Amino acid sequence: MEQATDRPLPKFRRIVTGHDANGKATIWLDGDATNHKFPSDKISSTLMWSTGRSPTELYGDEDEGSRILGSCPPLNGSRFTMMEFQPGNGAHMHRTDTVDYVICIAGEIDMFVDDTQFVTLRAGDVLIQRGTYHAWANRSDKPCRLAVVLLDAVPKREGSISGLVSAR
Repeated sequence: MEQATDRPLPKFRRIVTGHDANGKATIWLDGDATNHKFPSDKISSTLMWSTGRSPTELYGDEDEGSRILGSCPPLNGSRFTMMEFQPGNGAHMHRTDTVDYVICIAGEIDMFVDDTQFVTLRAGDVLIQRGTYHAWANRSDKPCRLAVVLLDAVPKREGSISGLVSAR
């Protein structure tokens, strides 16, 4: 994976709640998210949180946003990232065996589902992506930010990205 050297790191404040020894609610973590990946010089992915199974645990002291993951969540788990696509990113067709909840936070981006069919997401749009081959292309002149939650799904298909492999 390439490191972004010609642009600032993406900035996302991450707040995580927890419980004290008496079960009282607390703010456990509050600061900038730091688990960034750069699949290319025009794409960044910042892991906010992940879970290792469903249902997941409410209690614990592991920062599940500090894990090293590929594009997919852990088996039976979830992966929540904030992604940034700079203008002119290269679209790369890929597929994960996941159900993805994608919320466009800022800007706009095209999601291709084959060589010719695409949909444009703009700020406020929500996409539910169900394990299809797809690619992202920012053809605008401004960066696009997406909030992306991936939930592990079945069946597991040959040719899908899995494990620690990244989409690029």
